[in-house]
Amino acid sequence: QVQLVESGGGSVQPGGSLRLSCAASRYSKISYAWFRQAPGKEREGVAAIFFRGGRTYYSNSVKGRFTISQDNAKNTVYLQMDSLKPEDTAMYYCAADFRGGQWTDPGNYNYWGQGTQVTVSS
Repeated sequence: QVQLVESGGGSVQPGGSLRLSCAASRYSKISYAWFRQAPGKEREGVAAIFFRGGRTYYSNSVKGRFTISQDNAKNTVYLQMDSLKPEDTAMYYCAADFRGGQWTDPGNYNYWGQGTQVTVSS
C-alpha cells in the first residue's frame, strides 16, 4: 500500500508558475503520473514518469510547459508548471503504480492522492 499526498497548489496569474509535489509514504519501484480534473470534465492525464528508464510522457495540452520529475531520496514526484493558462485550472491528482495500457487512463493506476487545487486567473 502506498499513500500519496499532494501539495503546492494555489492561485496564480496567467503566465505564472507553480510546482506541485506528490509525497509517497514509502519508496517503491513504480511509475507515477499527474492527472487533472476541471468541474464538469473527465479526469485528464497530464504527465507520467515511468520507473523503467525514467521515461516521461506529456499530454499535448501541456507539452513544453510542464515538467515531471522524481526525487527517489525523498519519495517525491514533482510537476513543474510554467506559462500557466486559465485552461490549466483544475484539481490536480497524483497517481501511482501504473498497471499497463494507456498511461492517460486513470483506471490503470492503483493509488491516488486527494488532490490539490490549481487556479489560474487574472
